Amino acid sequence: MKIVVNGTVQETGARTLDDLIEELGRDAATVATAVNGEFAPRAARGGKPLRDGDRVEILAPMQGG
Repeated sequence: MKIVVNGTVQETGARTLDDLIEELGRDAATVATAVNGEFAPRAARGGKPLRDGDRVEILAPMQGG
């Protein structure tokens, strides 16, 4: 299916938000997520299904100063 991740169209086989985070090689403990503009808490990601055309945002804290 095709979804939009951080503004970029991407093909994925992930069925849930947790699956997508793993597929992308991201550390689930250090990212914040939203699907279609709605915040998705870490505890709910495994039960958050992804559908064709969904817009996913994955944000990680930045270091620096």
